[in-house]
Amino acid sequence: MIDRIRNNQLWQLIRANTLEKIREPGVLFWGIGFPILMSIGLGLAFTRKPESVRHVALISADTGSYSIILKDDKLGNTTFSMERMPWEEAMVQLKRGHVNVAVSIGDSGYRYHFDPMNPDAQLTYVRLSPVLNKIPSTDIIQHPASSIQYPASGIRHPGYEEDLSAVTASEVDVLTVTGTRYIDFLIPGLIAMGVMFSCLWGLGYGIIDTRSKKLLRRMIATPMKRTNYLVAMITVRLIMNVIEAALLVLFAWLAFGITIQGNIPALLVLFLAGNIAFSGIGIFLACHTSKTEIGNAFINVISMPMMILSGIFFSYHNFPDWVIPIIKPLPLTMLADGFRSIFIEGAGFAQTATPSLILTLTGVVFFTIGLKLFKWH
Repeated sequence: MIDRIRNNQLWQLIRANTLEKIREPGVLFWGIGFPILMSIGLGLAFTRKPESVRHVALISADTGSYSIILKDDKLGNTTFSMERMPWEEAMVQLKRGHVNVAVSIGDSGYRYHFDPMNPDAQLTYVRLSPVLNKIPSTDIIQHPASSIQYPASGIRHPGYEEDLSAVTASEVDVLTVTGTRYIDFLIPGLIAMGVMFSCLWGLGYGIIDTRSKKLLRRMIATPMKRTNYLVAMITVRLIMNVIEAALLVLFAWLAFGITIQGNIPALLVLFLAGNIAFSGIGIFLACHTSKTEIGNAFINVISMPMMILSGIFFSYHNFPDWVIPIIKPLPLTMLADGFRSIFIEGAGFAQTATPSLILTLTGVVFFTIGLKLFKWH
């Protein structure tokens, strides 16, 4: 009976196809690895924590912080970390997604500045304003670094017995500052992600595919300088990336009114540096293997974590504080942050020189190593 099952044609076909699939790294990555990576990354960023921290900009010429802890056994405790900073710095932090509400203190009390189209900003305002409105503004002015704890129900400030329902409506200013919309945050990140995917897939995977078809072996049989072949591929990829990025910027300008507030030559230098970095990484990934399945897995292992971690679709400050020092040095993070600083913060060469230099050196190092290890057959 067992022999009949083993010799059954259907069983043999099922077994052969199963072995064929599980031996492909690409299948294992997309079916098992990628969902796990997505769950880890997005889980760290958005899973509700027992102690959530919401950063708020407190408009002030002084420095220091003021913390308000809202205790809630059902929804979890929330700490409002209010960092003192001037208005200009608060706008920069809003554009970067580090804070979503700015609070100023005037003669009539507190004024809340945020984008009403941002749900996270609305939630911060709804939870913070009833508590903050119970605190005299003089307390915050006179105590630059203090912490106050409140229960979620029956919120009372020491010395004040008013009920929460007696809190008067606070004054809200709708932010209309250029660059504070989500689309302003998203477009530079999409350009950076496009550079990464174009170089890693268009260049790295293209070389692996060419090698698997035995075309590289034929190329080196000609009087061709090997370095020229790789430089030519990088040049073509750069030209295509320029066209793709230009079309995306043109669409964003026509559809959403997005403009480049910073120095355009600095943007071009940073764009070139990003292409050099990811082209070098692409050459390194494709330097040896001739199997497209392995190349697929290599590229995804590099690109997918950066796509999740590097703040393309949401600020990487949603991740725990211990992860931030790991995220910031990533090539995609530096490129996306540099693009945003030029697009929405008005940055120039002084602000983007360091990331441009680091990205260029990264590309040169990986290209040099990849060229030495490059397999032409």
